[in-house]
Amino acid sequence: MLHTPHAPAFCRPVAFMHRSVLVAALLASAAAAVCPSAASAQSLRGSRESVDRMYTRAVENELHFYRTSQGVRTAAKRGTMVRLESGRYMELARVSFPWALETTAQWVEDFAPRYHEACGERLVVTSATRPSTRQPRNSVERSVHPTGMAVDLRKPRDGRCLRWLRNALVDLEDTGVIEATEEFHPAHFHVAVYPDAMRERERERQEPTVMRSASLARSSDEQAARNADVRTASYEIRKGDTLWDVARRHGTTVAQIRSLNNLWSSSVVRPGQQIKLPSAR
Repeated sequence: MLHTPHAPAFCRPVAFMHRSVLVAALLASAAAAVCPSAASAQSLRGSRESVDRMYTRAVENELHFYRTSQGVRTAAKRGTMVRLESGRYMELARVSFPWALETTAQWVEDFAPRYHEACGERLVVTSATRPSTRQPRNSVERSVHPTGMAVDLRKPRDGRCLRWLRNALVDLEDTGVIEATEEFHPAHFHVAVYPDAMRERERERQEPTVMRSASLARSSDEQAARNADVRTASYEIRKGDTLWDVARRHGTTVAQIRSLNNLWSSSVVRPGQQIKLPSAR
């Protein structure tokens, strides 16, 4: 999918939904006639095809659609869901069920500092896992909120932040990790995080390229030897902590913390969790 951030204003994708669908279609047709590249550009417009894609991916990932509030709470107790916590970069706003799949929570944790850095404000999550019996009247039948793979983000009032968020979500859609829709009644962004794509992204972040695969075992041994030679101190994760935050406060890197604590498969940490940090000799 092609993203054209530098196209003229009249060529850029415009997102409308509900009563404005016809207007969006007319604008899209006009843009396609004047700017052929705009016809294939990705946007945040919702569609039946988009809903079906999200639903199909949820089924392919064998996710459970929770019907009741108790079902969501039981999943949280079993560890199927992880709790989203307000912190320095992210705020929960009246979220009735502050739980999500680990891959979804990890995406929010990774994305929130980027938003904060660009906009100077916290990313606001307005909804996470929502059981099917608690869905709003205007929700679609195949909503993936009951699975825990989706979150809703508040639409920024500041125009600069709104433009940044739109562009960032479109760019992430291009990677195949998420599917995002800009909703207008009420105004928010619906973001579905694909678990399989998120796990693959994490593997690609940490695994060497194919050309270096022959040296993987040796590199792993060398890293283990280096870790064994690093003097460490214990640190207890506090509410709102992220690995990025902890690394910056203690003068180290996220990669070093991941390596010392074998956190390659996930960057989600929870309050009370004990981790190792490198310390001066």
